[in-house]
Amino acid sequence: MLPPLPSVKPSPLPVLRFVVVFLLAAAGFARAEPPNLVLIVADDLGYGDLGCYGNESNETPHLDALAANGLRLTDFHSGGAMCSPTRASILTGRYPQTYGEQFDGALSGTAQREEGLPLAAVTIAELLHDRGYATGCFGKWHLGYQPDLFPTRQGFDVFRGLASGDGDYHSHIDRSGNPDWWSDEALSPEEGYTTDLLTRHAVAFIEANRDRPFFLYLPHLAIHFPWQGPDDPPHRRIGKSWQEDKWGIIPDPGNVAPHVKAMIESLDASVGTIVDLLRRHGLERNTLVVFTSDNGGYLTYGKHFRNISSNGPWRGQKTEVYEGGHRVPTIASWPGRIEPGVTDALAHTNDLFPTFAALAGARLGEAPLDGTDLGPLLFSGKPLPDRPLFWRSRTHAAMREGPWKLVANRNGKSAELFHLGNDPGETSDLSREHPDRLRKMQAAWDQWNRRMNQTAETFLP
Repeated sequence: MLPPLPSVKPSPLPVLRFVVVFLLAAAGFARAEPPNLVLIVADDLGYGDLGCYGNESNETPHLDALAANGLRLTDFHSGGAMCSPTRASILTGRYPQTYGEQFDGALSGTAQREEGLPLAAVTIAELLHDRGYATGCFGKWHLGYQPDLFPTRQGFDVFRGLASGDGDYHSHIDRSGNPDWWSDEALSPEEGYTTDLLTRHAVAFIEANRDRPFFLYLPHLAIHFPWQGPDDPPHRRIGKSWQEDKWGIIPDPGNVAPHVKAMIESLDASVGTIVDLLRRHGLERNTLVVFTSDNGGYLTYGKHFRNISSNGPWRGQKTEVYEGGHRVPTIASWPGRIEPGVTDALAHTNDLFPTFAALAGARLGEAPLDGTDLGPLLFSGKPLPDRPLFWRSRTHAAMREGPWKLVANRNGKSAELFHLGNDPGETSDLSREHPDRLRKMQAAWDQWNRRMNQTAETFLP
């Protein structure tokens, strides 16, 4: 805190007071403008799909550069092993089960068309909007299929994209055969490849708001099926259900990788466009860019589809609570503020809300959050506080406590215990060797689960 200025007798020249204030501001004592916040979320992108995470097939120069100039996190986790849970976690800073068991998995476009993130949930967009930020969401929402549950009801000034869990990248038809391309709360068809359209809208948003603080939430559809690169043909048309034919036109189902490679490289180009725009407008030194994925990638799907994505050294894939289902590539970049490097700090999508809130200077008060502010890690390299992390799917439970990992079937028939420090691939079950630790972690998960169920009751309509 600055020492108090000496008292000054009233002067017939009030301009002197202005000069003092001006000089203080010029000396660097003026309050800094809140930073811009850019959050780019890939869909189903596996831990090992990017060059900077070890992939030798996919060309990802822009994301590799972002990682080289920023902080690459190697132990960052999504809030769920499927789409909707993680999106709820990102936006609210709370475990998705806070809002009910429907967030144990992806919201169905048939059975759950009337459900979504409760409007009573406080989103980071609402908090930032109240702080004077322009807020824009461009991409896949998947937190409510009806307009009264859209981003524009959750703190976003503008929304362009799809409400459902997936859509044809060219025709923009969802798997139920409905058109699914929205402008705010109205259907608004556009021609073009989904990744390119979302990038174009994100660019326009930055251009329109570059003179004020902005929060850009860019949840890409890529690389979720249908697996369509920019040069692959359209697949879906209006009026037909695509539930049994939702993957796109794949000539060789045993090798989906070429289609996914094209999608990843288009996604990488999108990131390059955004970063270059920030640089050209002189915004990069007042902008935090975070890139992550909503869950791990598919390695296989059903009986036929193979060689889809890569989760690097981790066991499992999307939908599963082994590490491959929820350990995701994550990069944080802010030139001049974040030193380039790599960290193995244990972090979670719940942490994004408190991190953004702190940077915006927001007072959280008694807001119940499950995350922690990543600022000390990002800007000073300080360790994060020790805390357990929990996951719940419709069939399985998981918990991390330091290097220890619990994976259990929710029917109670099996439980596995792994030490990731010695066994990162989760291959050696240590539950018999460490029964006390197993029971302790099971009890902690049960306690967390009861808390989630009790809290969810408060959000029931």
